[in-house]
Amino acid sequence: LNHDLQKILYLFMRGWLCRRKWKTIVQDYICSPHAESMRKRNQIVFTMVEAESEYVHQLYILVNGFLRPLRMAASSKKPPISHDDVSSIFLNSETIMFLHEIFHQGLKARIANWPTLILADLFDILLPMLNIYQEFVRNHQYSLQVLANCKQNRDFDKLLKQYEANPACEGRMLETFLTYPMFQIPRYIITLHELLAHTPHEHVERKSLEFAKSKLEELSRVMHDEVSDTENIRKNLAIERMIVEGCDILLDTSQTFIRQGSLIQVPSVERGKLSKVRLGSLSLKKEGERQCFLFTKHFLICTRSSGGKLHLLKTGGVLSLIDCTLIEEPDATKGSGQVFGHLDFKIVVEPPDAAPFTVVLLAPSRQEKAAWTSDISQCVDNIRCNGLMTIVFEENSKVTVPHMIKSDARLHKDDTDICFSKTLNSCKVPQIRYASVERLLERLTDLRFLSIDFLNTFLHTYRIFTTAAVVLGKLSDIYKRPFTSIPVRSLELFFATSQNNRGEHLVDGKSPRLCRKFSSPPPLAVSRTSSPVRARKLSLTSPLNSRIGALDLTTSSASSSPTTTHSPAGSPPPHTGKVPLDLSRGLSSPEQSPGAVEEHVDNPRVDLCNKLKRSIQRVESSPATDATELSPCRSPSTPRHLRYRQPGGFNNTERTCDKEFIIRRSATNRVLNVLRHWVSKHAQDFELNNELKMNVLNLLEEVLRDPDLLPQERKATANILRALSQDDQDDIHLKLEDIIQLTDCPKAECFETLSAMELAEQITLLDHIVFRSIPYEEFLGQGWMKLDKNERTPYIMKTSQHFNDMSNLVASQIMNYADVSSRANAIEKWVAVADICRCLHNYNGVLEITSALNRSAIYRLKKTWAKVSKQTKALMDKLQKTVSSEGRFKNLRETLKNCNPPAVPYLGMYLTDLAFIEEGTPNFTEEGLVNFSKMRMISHIIREIRQFQQTSFRIDHQPKVTQYLLDKALIIDEDTLYDLSLKIEPRLPA
Repeated sequence: LNHDLQKILYLFMRGWLCRRKWKTIVQDYICSPHAESMRKRNQIVFTMVEAESEYVHQLYILVNGFLRPLRMAASSKKPPISHDDVSSIFLNSETIMFLHEIFHQGLKARIANWPTLILADLFDILLPMLNIYQEFVRNHQYSLQVLANCKQNRDFDKLLKQYEANPACEGRMLETFLTYPMFQIPRYIITLHELLAHTPHEHVERKSLEFAKSKLEELSRVMHDEVSDTENIRKNLAIERMIVEGCDILLDTSQTFIRQGSLIQVPSVERGKLSKVRLGSLSLKKEGERQCFLFTKHFLICTRSSGGKLHLLKTGGVLSLIDCTLIEEPDATKGSGQVFGHLDFKIVVEPPDAAPFTVVLLAPSRQEKAAWTSDISQCVDNIRCNGLMTIVFEENSKVTVPHMIKSDARLHKDDTDICFSKTLNSCKVPQIRYASVERLLERLTDLRFLSIDFLNTFLHTYRIFTTAAVVLGKLSDIYKRPFTSIPVRSLELFFATSQNNRGEHLVDGKSPRLCRKFSSPPPLAVSRTSSPVRARKLSLTSPLNSRIGALDLTTSSASSSPTTTHSPAGSPPPHTGKVPLDLSRGLSSPEQSPGAVEEHVDNPRVDLCNKLKRSIQRVESSPATDATELSPCRSPSTPRHLRYRQPGGFNNTERTCDKEFIIRRSATNRVLNVLRHWVSKHAQDFELNNELKMNVLNLLEEVLRDPDLLPQERKATANILRALSQDDQDDIHLKLEDIIQLTDCPKAECFETLSAMELAEQITLLDHIVFRSIPYEEFLGQGWMKLDKNERTPYIMKTSQHFNDMSNLVASQIMNYADVSSRANAIEKWVAVADICRCLHNYNGVLEITSALNRSAIYRLKKTWAKVSKQTKALMDKLQKTVSSEGRFKNLRETLKNCNPPAVPYLGMYLTDLAFIEEGTPNFTEEGLVNFSKMRMISHIIREIRQFQQTSFRIDHQPKVTQYLLDKALIIDEDTLYDLSLKIEPRLPA
């Protein structure tokens, strides 16, 4: 018996020791870095399964909510859409859905075998089938174009809206669902990147995961380019859907979105009677507030209803830029500029089939006014250039690229240092996909055109692939040495469509820069007293803002050539019907001698120039043209030594000098154009770089010393100098540092004495101050994810810290109360504050408060939440749904689309978008070319961020409230907060 007892005791002790040893081993493993890595790895996999489930659901809606119903509709007696169009829109969406349903089932099977999670074999199965994505990607742009065309059929548009009204769509449009597959591959890449970060090097599936990641990155590079190329179409369709009446011009796939924002429209009937009091009144701000959208061809003016929908103005809601003249300082001549604080600008609209009218708009600040006028002016230049090319090639309307572009292979043909996309930009030139820095700078300074979308993208992202000094150096070279800095072929084809190919040569054939034929006069300003209606038809430059090297045939034919204008004595103009147009002789050319003209019947350029000649004759025959304005002595663009030359002939030396003058003036205008955009829309570059600012000032001062500078060039230079050298006199923005350093403020009040409205307004003011202080260069390169993030992106980190401090303050304030009722009242008050923030469009503030209420220390307080009213809980759920991260913040994105600035979005949403772009494709190709498609995508996001940064809230600073909100002594750290939560409401026994 004793022996048996000893045996039992021995076995018991042995088992106890083994269990203790294993418990120690397990505990040590649980605390080890490997276990922590595995836990994070498992969490990534669980998140991936949830995301895959959501993606499969999105594909299910696309197929069953749109594809299959539209197939049935195409088979009806009166089909609103054809089967071919259905196939073009959806292509292989159904196959993609089946593929991901299989992949999703495989993931769920792996989860069933937890904790052993092996995924590499699933990706091995998925990768070969992902080739179907390439077909979908290549079709994506055409798919959206077909969809835009189909929407012009009212029956189809009505049917599509019925499908989109399905609750399962949750307010999303068809183009949104068509875009989801484009973002799935980057999601897989990010997931694999995170998995590899928590997968040991000796792990059995590490090599397989690395291989899958590399294959997905190859596919992603192609997809990112396509997403970039179609971003504009999706943006236009989204805006079109927001407009209740619809807007057919947005279904034009060549229409490029430029900017949007809130402006105040001054009623024309009261314009002369308005006073400062009237301007500052609430009625004008409310009644006159307009949501404006600028595109490359049109300017839309809308009102927004309380539900967020847009309504086009019945009169003047859609302005065609070809019929518009921009006047930036309309009150300058009247001496009444102080009435509007120099914030107003005027758009004179003279449609060909209606009476002319004027639109007066007020910008919130001078900076915004400069940005609006700069963009509108550039769009007017672009659309007039395109309009001229359309007139010239009217017999071949299907030609998408004008002859002068086709004749220069560098503009459309791939080479070792450049690669083009199929998509055309706003100047009808193929967009650049990849290019060397030299080719990008060459496009920036090409005198023939300057695309507004290219310019915006370049100025937003140039820091990634070059420096400000290099860009300014290129502009300086173009101004000082245009003949050596501009490529020879570019000069030869400089507005070649207007050059008559005659058998005439320059006398001095030895000089390589003088033996070429140049045919572009400098841009000229149209007088305010002249009728701009006829002149606009052929003008390539904004009449009052001539800033680029553009061809103005109106002034070149009607005011520059002494032989084709009214003489000062009032003699009738000579008949020019038999004289072919010869712009290669320069601005001021003698009357053509018959012997110098050769008719080339087989030469297409002769026919081209005849068309231009007929167009010019129409302008010359306009009765609205004033004889005094056509006098050569009144033409500011004529060179000084030729301005008073009487008719009778010029020698070849003068003609050659005139051509040099043309190129120099065009080069000067291009430099001023780029600098104006740079200074007015990217002022932070000069605020943070004093050396750059001084170099630009020196260049502009050098331009002003040019004796041949035209009046409008001198005015433009002076305006840029004034904008650059003023010490932000109109910048009355508060800074967070100023608020923190206020020491003479009254004592901060406590939470109980402050109203929800006061708290919400001051939270909104602080959030926007922090948000707008972020310079746009911090959004480049994912600096916020690097080890030295505090040095690389200090303002983004400050924004993140401010978000955390505000969220901690909310949680700490609730936990400060010992009794249940006080805590419940505090929760209800903070929810009310969050709702007011929502009404103020401060969605960052909403997320600050809701994230605090969802913290484990607050969320676990069941007794406290039981005391919170049902209405507050319902409101809390509504707010959480608005700012939820589900579906890439789909609800927040939709809400931001439907609200007028000012607003404060959640910064993390944009940082996630930028991370997707950065992770998916590199900045440079293997050949060292800049990935400009990626630059366009980055620029699109930065442009949206800056839209909300530039419009400020009209909220007065209340020191007593901000002192409370910024008091860090009230904040309790996370661990102490949870301990306090356990003390207030201990855990219930199991």
